[in-house]
Amino acid sequence: MNAQLIFEYFPYLTEEQRTQLTQLGVLYREWNQKINVVSRKDIDELYLRHVLHSLGIAKLHSFKPNASVLDVGTGGGFPGIPLAILFPETQFTLVDSIGKKIKVVDEVTAGLKLQNTSTYNKRVEDLNERYDFIVSRAVAAMPTFVHWVKGKFKKESIHERPNGILYLKGGDLAEEMKGYKNAEIYNLSTYFKEDFFETKKIVYLPQKFKR
Repeated sequence: MNAQLIFEYFPYLTEEQRTQLTQLGVLYREWNQKINVVSRKDIDELYLRHVLHSLGIAKLHSFKPNASVLDVGTGGGFPGIPLAILFPETQFTLVDSIGKKIKVVDEVTAGLKLQNTSTYNKRVEDLNERYDFIVSRAVAAMPTFVHWVKGKFKKESIHERPNGILYLKGGDLAEEMKGYKNAEIYNLSTYFKEDFFETKKIVYLPQKFKR
C-alpha cells in the first residue's frame, strides 16, 4: 500500500505535499529497521493504519495558519507528522517521553524538510506552553488524558470550533466518555470506506474555561 491511498481521499494536495507523503513511507521503512517504532505488520500498512488514520482529524477539522497544535504521546510521529504535511502553515509540537521515538520523529521531519514542527522528549505535564488544539492517538483513557493536558490550552479561539482535544480512539467509548456531556464523537467510517475504520472514532472535547 502506498501514498495513492492518501491522494484518493485528499485530492487537492500540492506537488510538495504529494512528494512528502510519498517519501514518508520510505523514511519510516528505513528508520523502523534501526529503531522499531511501528510494528513489523503495521509498517506494510503504514498509509492505512497510521497516515490515513492520523488524517481523519483533517476530515473533521482544518487548522488555520499560525495555529498551534500539540501532539501528545506522538510515538513515531502520529498524528502529528501527517497533519504537519497537510497544514504547512500551522505549528505542530510533538512530545513523547521515550527518547528513541523522538529520535525517529526528528529524522523523519528532517528528511521531509518540514519547517513547522518541533519536538520535546519529555512528559506533557512538564510543558509550559499553551496550544489551540491538542491531538493524540489513544495514549490513555480520556479522564487520564484530560488530567495530563489541563491548563495547556489557549483561552482565545481562532477557529469556529472552540479550542480543545481531538482524540483518535477505537471501540466502545460509552463508559469512558460518560463524564463528558459536551464531547462530540465522530465515526471515521463516515469519511473512509476501508474496514479498518469501522470501529475507529474521533472524539472532540472542547476546553471549557471558568468566566
